[in-house]
Parts: sequence; C-alpha cells; structure tokens
Amino acid sequence: MSISREVRVVSTKLYFLPIKTRIPVKFGSEVLDSVTCARVRVQVEDENGRRATGWGETPLSVQWVWPGPMAYETRLKRLEGFCCRLALAWADFDSAGHPMELGWDFLEQVLPALNNELNAECGQKADSMPHLAALVCSSPFDLALHDAYGALHGISPYETYSADFMSRDLADFLAPAEGSEVSFAERYPADYLVSNPPKKLVAWHLVAGLDLLDDAERTGAEPDDGYPVVLADWIRRDGLKCLKVKLRGNDADRDYERMVNVGRIAIDNGALWLSADFNCTVQDPDYVNGVLDRLRDDAPRVYGMILYVEQPFPYDLESNRIDVHSVSARKPLFMDESAHDWRLVSLGRSLGWSGVALKTCKTQTGAILSMCWARAHGMPLMVQDLANPMLAQPPHLLLAARAGTIMGVETNSMQFYPAASEPEARVHPGMFRRRDGCVDLSTLGTTGFGCRVDEIDRRLPEPAMVGGSE
Repeated sequence: MSISREVRVVSTKLYFLPIKTRIPVKFGSEVLDSVTCARVRVQVEDENGRRATGWGETPLSVQWVWPGPMAYETRLKRLEGFCCRLALAWADFDSAGHPMELGWDFLEQVLPALNNELNAECGQKADSMPHLAALVCSSPFDLALHDAYGALHGISPYETYSADFMSRDLADFLAPAEGSEVSFAERYPADYLVSNPPKKLVAWHLVAGLDLLDDAERTGAEPDDGYPVVLADWIRRDGLKCLKVKLRGNDADRDYERMVNVGRIAIDNGALWLSADFNCTVQDPDYVNGVLDRLRDDAPRVYGMILYVEQPFPYDLESNRIDVHSVSARKPLFMDESAHDWRLVSLGRSLGWSGVALKTCKTQTGAILSMCWARAHGMPLMVQDLANPMLAQPPHLLLAARAGTIMGVETNSMQFYPAASEPEARVHPGMFRRRDGCVDLSTLGTTGFGCRVDEIDRRLPEPAMVGGSE
C-alpha cells in the first residue's frame, strides 16, 4: 500500500482574459478572430494543513469546441457561465486524493451532471453544449490542481505520477482492449512517461485555411507588425521543419492543390515534414484515400513528406463508427477531437485509427490516462495545440516532452496572437518564439508545471468567480 499524500481543493479563482488575433484563423466552416482564455487559480490543502496554489489556463476556442449554427456570442457566454459553475463545483468537491484521482472522479461523477444540468436549462437538444466543450472548460481547473500538487511537494506533477504518491493504480481508471494481454494492475502513469525529457522540441507550424502561402496572395490588408505573413517567410524566420496543413474535407481538388502548394514551398525552403488535417468534415474514407492516392501518384515527394493524417471524420466517434483501416493503411491516422478519453481511444483503435493526438485542453488527467492506454497498446502519440498562449503554453509543451511524440509538438500561438504572451515570453523566451525549428523548455522551473508565475508581470482583471475561501 502506498503512502497517502492526499489533498483537497479549498478555493478557486476564475479569470477571463480576452485576446484579439493578428490574423483570422479558420476552424472548419467558422473563422476565429478573437478568443477568451480562462485562467484559474486553485488552492489545495493536505491532511497536515499545508497549503499550496497552482495555476491553469485554456483558450475557450468556441469554434473548435462547439461548432454549429448558434451565434458565437451565445456559445461563448455559455462556456463562460459553465466555467463559473465549475469554479464553485471544484471548491465544493468534498474529496481528497492525488490530482489524478481527484481529476478522474470529477470527470466521471461531477462534470457530466453539471453539463446535463446546463443543457436541461437550455431546453432544446440543438442548443446542448457538447462534452468536448465541457472538458475544455474544466481543463484549467484540472491543470491548476496538478500544478498546485507539484508546488506543495516542491517537484513537477510528473514526478508524482507513481505509487509513492498515488493510492490507486491504473487498473482503477483503465481497462485493456478486449483480447489484449495488457494489464494495468500495479502500473502507474510514471511507467509510461519519458524518464529523461528533452529541453527542446521540434515545432509544428499551422498552415490554416486563410493563411497566405506566397506574396502573390497578398491583398494589402495584411498586418504590418513585424511578424511574417506568408508561409515562406515563417519557414525562413523560424527555421521550421514541420507544417500542419488545414484542409477543407469537402473539396478534394482544392485539398490536393493545397497540399501540393504547401509541399512545394516546404521543399523550396528546407521544411521536411507535413501533416494533413481534414477538419472533421469527411464522412467517407474514400475521400481521404482519393486525395492521398492522387498525391502518391502525381506528387510522390509531397506524399512522402506526410508524416500522419489528423481527424478527417466527425467529432462524435460513437455516433459515427466509420471503419478507417483503409486510410491508416496509407498513412498513420491520428484521433484528435474524437479522443475525449481512453474509452474512445479504445473504440478508435478497433475502427482502425493508428494513433492519438493529446491535448491539455481536455484536462491533464484525461491526457495522461489516454497516453497510458495508448502507449500500453502500441499506439503512437502526438501533442496538438489549441493555439495556447500565456500560461496555457508551458503545460502543453511539457506534456509533449514527457509523453514522447513521433515528432515534437504543434505550437502556433506565436502565429496568431504573439503580443498576448509578451509578459510570459519575457520569462520564457524560448517557449514563445521558435528558433531553428524548435521551442526551448529550459526556462521551466522545478516545481509545479514550472511556469514561474510570480516572476511574470501580468495584471489580472477582477475574478469572474471565486469558490471556497482562503
């Protein structure tokens, strides 16, 4: 039996930080020109009365977490209101344990009920907030809890994911795939983590749907703020080697041409790898296969540069059980929006998905458990971005370093709102500017997620909600 090192949440503070993008970002059929970040401060207390605080942050990227025809402002207000409910719910959560245990219990026992309560108040099913949106709202609280626990013990949270700190092993959270020989008994997340994480990670740059590829596409309306505008300038300035290409998923000729054009610019400027993101809009694997086969036959060098394909098919995997073995036979196929938790990763694996794209915005707890399940079953990993600025960036990069990915990490907040992170960048310059195609984690502190919040000169607004008391 492991030594009990349990904590409970005693207080929460929630802040909203609005950001404007320097250029618009296309998500599916919608365009993002601003985002609100939810920043959370959580205080925990152990059984001896010792207290520590932690911080978490996540962009509430409405267009990604809740696509649909409802007005943007309506969806944003629902997300913000749900965050306020979560601030009170976490402060009232009368349980003690390790953050992995508390995080899992909250995700299983509290979050669905709160989401159902909100959706019942909305009345119509068409107005229901998706579970993905609920996860994103919950993630800054979960991140702050893990951060506070590390701070309490003077180490990284990743150093606590073991039997020395956890009283429940992975068998309490996970079940192996049917017919596999995997066992999670007496196994802990530490067993699946990179033991000597790198200080530098290869950075993936996002080529969004509205991004300009070359000077011929300029209209004169581009920002003149000292940052690159066209793709070739980004590659040369940041030494980029990896480009993630957003595609439409409903126009095969256009998607083929986009991949060829990006590939040509990549080759001309020394970039090496591409990924293809079809934006969850595809219904038939033949669409993806057709684009890939055309690239293989007519643009073989570009085809060879494609390291993996990301989430072409709809978010709701349970309602869209599409057999995708034919796609993954061509290129590794990674789940992203569909991978809410390990159970959906398991379902995806049975349908033919190759790997998993982890995101801290679906909670640190959920990401770690999905990582463990995927690693145990031989599924490769990536860590994808939600254009994470400010305090959302360090845990995001740290997850990629500790999880071990097939190639670095996606990181693109410096493309779309670099000014938003200037206070954080003064403390962590290598995490908010890509150099030689990499981001640098060497400035991270040794406690919590290493954000060094006390050294960051940022004035916060008044809290939107306070839960519990200090």
